[in-house]
Amino acid sequence: MLDSATKRRIDTARDILVGKVPDPKSQVEQITIALIYKFMDDIDAESEALGGRRQFFAGDFARYGWPQLVRAGLGGHEVLNLYAEAISRMPENPGIPALFRDIFNNAFLPYRDPETLRAFLKIIDTFTYDHSERLGDAFEYLLSVLGSQGDAGQFRTPRHVIDFIVAVLDPKKDETILDPACGTAGFLVSSYKHILKANTDAEGHGTLTPDEKGKLAANFKGYDISPDMVRLSLVNLYLHGFVEPHVVEYDTLTSEERWNEYADVILANPPFMSPKGGIRPHRRFSVQSKRSEVLFVDYMAEHLTPTGRAGIIVPEGIIFQSQTAHKQLRKMLVENYLVAVISLPAGVFQPYSGVKTS
Repeated sequence: MLDSATKRRIDTARDILVGKVPDPKSQVEQITIALIYKFMDDIDAESEALGGRRQFFAGDFARYGWPQLVRAGLGGHEVLNLYAEAISRMPENPGIPALFRDIFNNAFLPYRDPETLRAFLKIIDTFTYDHSERLGDAFEYLLSVLGSQGDAGQFRTPRHVIDFIVAVLDPKKDETILDPACGTAGFLVSSYKHILKANTDAEGHGTLTPDEKGKLAANFKGYDISPDMVRLSLVNLYLHGFVEPHVVEYDTLTSEERWNEYADVILANPPFMSPKGGIRPHRRFSVQSKRSEVLFVDYMAEHLTPTGRAGIIVPEGIIFQSQTAHKQLRKMLVENYLVAVISLPAGVFQPYSGVKTS
């Protein structure tokens, strides 16, 4: 459960940025980058305290360590230049793993106001790194400010809807789990929590062995077409205990490289809208269409293992529209796959979309 102090700090960080960075997605990205920056230094400090050596801010990158940014006597423009240079150079850092290089890839400071940056870093400085549920919840709260990514047709799925679908599908610890349009990885995080809860004893202690937890994390995969969403997914999963999350930038509908990969559980709330002119999918789909919602349903049905199951949010046009592709899809589902249709209340995705969903 998110504590009020952490929520307040996140709100304050956004309030500081809003005058210079009005776009909510950019605010989330700036806070994400700063938090990971601070957490890397926290890990280095802990390593030193235990008699080890710094890994992330060593050698040529030692001058970018967090204490260097917040030390007394450093001028405002010096802080700004040091921070902007650090985040842009971080992908070159030989001491950081590939996950962190992906997070910092193409990172930059979108404003040049020293006082805004000073106030922002002061708030970030109050966060400390750990793998606690509290920190993961804090990041999920930060992601909740993302409503729509506009042209991509990506809408944040309400947490209770995600948790319901996960509970119905009931993923198990030894099953592979995929979200082919993962956004910020909400379905994957919920599935992970569900499995951990199912493997907890009466006293609240987890019953999974370290080996089982390692295999469990490797079973989760996500794809998204947006590099920004991939970055946020990686951070979200990392803060929930995934040391090496498997989320990749991939166009599920037009690329074929991962077509032969299957999963036991597939969950998604894919984009409802198709770009102007439609999509140009490859020819391996059973149903030929240029509508994203049709193709995603077809993709999920075709990529289940023989005992697999899927839960997908769709616009109600999938159920009622009379175009040939919609009819073909319904015939395929009813004859081979469909277990249930659950109608969601109108307005679930307001104000971003008024589309009725199931």
